Amino acid sequence: MTFVQDGGPELTVDATTEDSVMSVAVRHGVPGIVAECGGNQSCATCHVWVRDGYTERVGPPGDMEDDLLDLAVADRRAGSRLACQIPVTPELDGLTVDIPPEQP
Repeated sequence: MTFVQDGGPELTVDATTEDSVMSVAVRHGVPGIVAECGGNQSCATCHVWVRDGYTERVGPPGDMEDDLLDLAVADRRAGSRLACQIPVTPELDGLTVDIPPEQP
């Protein structure tokens, strides 16, 4: 899994299927993934932009996640998701997400 900072470095890390994209980011100290609510879907501080090629595999946000994405600091895009709501699956091997620059 690769996390890409705005205009900055890429960080590629290993993930297991017991994780969410957010928990992988937190465990590896990825800047920009604040995860204030700890993955309880009550904030939008783990907002990521899923890159093309993975958006269908990740799927669309649920209703509650959709509402939270409207409150995110960064612009919402077609691939916007909360990292806490993306479970790591074998189909996501090689997943790349961009981290919005405005994220707290």
